Amino acid sequence: MSSVWLGKDQLLGRDVAVKQVISLEGMPEADAEAVRGKALHEGRVASKLAHRHAIAVYDVILDRGTPWLVMEYMPSRNVAQILHVTEHLDPIDAAQIGAQVASAAADAHEAGVIHRDIKPGNILIANTGRDAGLVKLTDFGIAQFKDEDDDGDLISGTPAYFAPEVARGAAPSEASDVYSLGSTIYTMVEGVPPFGMSEDVGALLDSVARARIRPPEQAGPLHDVLLSMLTPSPAKRPTMAQVRDELAVIAARATRSTPEHVLTGRISRPDGAPPVWALATPTAPRMRTGAFPRSYVPAPAPSAVAPATAPRRAPAPAPATTGVAASTSNERRWLIIAGVVALIAVLVIVLAVAL
Repeated sequence: MSSVWLGKDQLLGRDVAVKQVISLEGMPEADAEAVRGKALHEGRVASKLAHRHAIAVYDVILDRGTPWLVMEYMPSRNVAQILHVTEHLDPIDAAQIGAQVASAAADAHEAGVIHRDIKPGNILIANTGRDAGLVKLTDFGIAQFKDEDDDGDLISGTPAYFAPEVARGAAPSEASDVYSLGSTIYTMVEGVPPFGMSEDVGALLDSVARARIRPPEQAGPLHDVLLSMLTPSPAKRPTMAQVRDELAVIAARATRSTPEHVLTGRISRPDGAPPVWALATPTAPRMRTGAFPRSYVPAPAPSAVAPATAPRRAPAPAPATTGVAASTSNERRWLIIAGVVALIAVLVIVLAVAL
């Protein structure tokens, strides 16, 4: 829907990120006006926020009818890019990142704003200069004010990080943001979202709606808070402020600092290992995101955790490939096809020699 350019604020002499909304040339006026309204809406929502851990929107302008958003520029890598290199993060790294994101999201909730698309790709970590290690939440493009009308029959966001009630067609809420952050932290420590990754949006939405996650195995001290965030019932989840405080305490205990320092400082690694933001490359696998028809599927099972007796899925392939979990049936089918092709090749060679 847009391209983001690096620009220069000539009045204040600072670098800015300039978000160019998709070209409106040739678009019917009614549709163009809707796009302009969306851009102005994003600016209006973001203007309600002024938080250390949220990317600021400075201005919204119209240039020959096309909307542009002028935003804070922070040289950074997003968490999806970092995971593309490291596969997963140490739980203490994830706790520090999650605490700072929760801090920004809690402030947004206090202002009546629901983000609706918290995911690794929307979490930036500064990687140069004095801000290196600072975490910021970005992309409030589909955020909405609480109790604001949404997109009717459409549901926006990234299905792998939806809350179950959202996948079933309910309106997003503060509790939905908590679930999405829980899914994001789960992905950081486990290397894959709680419901896997698939290009089959319908099947993925069905899995999310049933809310039966695989228990986290590498979460360490984050295990209990993760399960509370990923509780199927929105009413039983902690608030974003409670998540912020609990993650900050866990990170402070491990880094021998204070919760206040965790929430206001930069990510630190007590073991002296290279900082996570220095390991990322500029590319990462893309996940399906956008607007999808609302899905009405069976209610989730009472438990958020899949039975321990269930067979384990094969591990997801390395992100450098497709980023989509391979199925046993697909592998078997391709083996059969390869065998048939090899047999045909042998027959052709024998026939050619005989002739």
